[in-house]
Amino acid sequence: MRLRALSLPVFLLVGSLPFAAQESYDVIVAKNVMVPMRDGVRLATDLYFPARNGVRLEGKFPAIMERTPYNKDGAAGWATYYAARGYVAVAQDTRGRYNSEGIWHMMTDDPSDGFETASWIVSQPWSDGGFATIGTSYTGGTQHALALTNPPGLKAMVPADAVSNAGYFGMRNGGAFELRFLNWIFAMTGPSGSRASRDPATRAILEEAGKSIRQYLENLPLRKGLTPIRLAPEYEEWLIYAMGHGENDAYWKQPVFGVVDQMAAYKDVPVYLIGGWYDSWARQTTMSYMALAKSKKSPQKLIMGPWIHGQHTRSAHGQADFGPDAAIDGLAFRLRWYERWLKNVQNGVENQAPVKIFVMGGGSEAKVAEGRHLHGGVWREEKEWPLVRARFTPYYLHSDGSLSPQKPAETSSHTSYDFDPRNPVPAIGGNISSADGIMLQGAWDQKCGAHVWNCKDSLPLSARRDVLVFMTPPLTEDVEVTGPIDVKLWASSSAVDTDFTAKLIDVHQPTPDFPGGIAMNLEDGIIRARFRNSREKQELMKPGEIYEFTIQLYPTSNLFKAGHLIRLDISSSNFPRFDVNPNTGEPLNDHRRMFTATNSIYHDSARPSHVILPIIPKQ
Repeated sequence: MRLRALSLPVFLLVGSLPFAAQESYDVIVAKNVMVPMRDGVRLATDLYFPARNGVRLEGKFPAIMERTPYNKDGAAGWATYYAARGYVAVAQDTRGRYNSEGIWHMMTDDPSDGFETASWIVSQPWSDGGFATIGTSYTGGTQHALALTNPPGLKAMVPADAVSNAGYFGMRNGGAFELRFLNWIFAMTGPSGSRASRDPATRAILEEAGKSIRQYLENLPLRKGLTPIRLAPEYEEWLIYAMGHGENDAYWKQPVFGVVDQMAAYKDVPVYLIGGWYDSWARQTTMSYMALAKSKKSPQKLIMGPWIHGQHTRSAHGQADFGPDAAIDGLAFRLRWYERWLKNVQNGVENQAPVKIFVMGGGSEAKVAEGRHLHGGVWREEKEWPLVRARFTPYYLHSDGSLSPQKPAETSSHTSYDFDPRNPVPAIGGNISSADGIMLQGAWDQKCGAHVWNCKDSLPLSARRDVLVFMTPPLTEDVEVTGPIDVKLWASSSAVDTDFTAKLIDVHQPTPDFPGGIAMNLEDGIIRARFRNSREKQELMKPGEIYEFTIQLYPTSNLFKAGHLIRLDISSSNFPRFDVNPNTGEPLNDHRRMFTATNSIYHDSARPSHVILPIIPKQ
């Protein structure tokens, strides 16, 4: 790719990148083309064109589009990669963000704005009439939103770690609120790219508030007009509404949030979904795949790696290394999809297995770079999700702290603990994103220390009185768990409302490299008691009455090696992964008091609390 200066002010040359051999063009970019929307608002858009000797090529090309709230300037890497290979790359700031006009609303304008942008693309003289989409996280969500409008020219999509099904999981989770979105508003989108941040003095105040996010987390609830985020009113309005709106109703099921609820409107085009076992949208990615595979005729594909949010090109996450094969070349991976559906290159990608998963575990567990342990893993192709051959096997909780496939024989048995919302269980790793400064991502030993800001000691979480630990004996053979995981609890509380949490853990035995062993988190989940019967309707409890609860954990694929232990932790908080229940029954995000609740978990023959593990038989 040869580069030289241009005299045309609208075009800028893009710096050289180490591309693969198939690149054949120079690249020039038209910055801040203002694309008009239906209501006259204009969205700032950068166009990356194939070029020769600094001159844009004549002819018609397929396009690849990303609509992002995170500053379209950050698209230069992927956009240059694809433009050098004969595509026009389209990077657009979403409404109200960075250089685009209008007022930001959490994704609700993205269906229509996406449709208008698609219509604009296919009407351009350089367009061959077709385009695909790209993007991770929010920009994965803008892809789903676009597909729900039947846009002209859309031929393929690759949503990665995409926002979807947010009322089921992701923003609300079992009725609780995922506090990473408070961090997303305070520390990320409020002070950067918002309309308010265009004023330097206002931006400085918002940035200061973002630096104080831990203090705000400890002083919830959030009330309108009483924090500096009021200076960015559209962001404050959404956050307060979302924190107080626990019902999975029409708001959360609208097209931008409820993909599985809108399948009839979803355009039938080839979709390749990318997700990670430690991603904040892992369950939603599999939910979207299941809905698309069932309802669409076009090829639908899913790949799930051992990744944290947006980190598909890395093989180590948290304190675990999964081996070099765990990483993928994200741009080249997508290129094959685009080549097939935008240029009709017969590369056979549609004939590949519909599902590709990374089965974590099986590594040497030796200490490797940066003190991580080599957990390892292998890629495997599958025909469906969840796997038909999975045996959904209940492992029961017992009064002695054991976990086994045998049902408890006792006629009456329970374990009680006090849950003090003033001293919640710290979140250590897990399915986290948008959490810099407040949470760790990925696989971590479940032990407190200075690396966890809200830990008050250096003890393992298992030492806490409010964490109930249930473990198998050391396994006599390898056990693979692959699929979605549910925890069924019979429980009661002294409060009218409380939370119950569950966490699945792979316990590694002590080794010379890790003499204390490792309690490595896999997946977790929560249920807010008032939503135990329905995610759509609240119903408080009667103190002391026993109820049945279901906690839906995110899916995983992990090989528990022989000698390891399968562990399930039960508690009532996981902070700041989820907001803390004050146990008072007051309206969500509107409490003034906190009570300590005595919560009881039942594990007897009539109330056999258990976790359902999708165990894969040996082949």
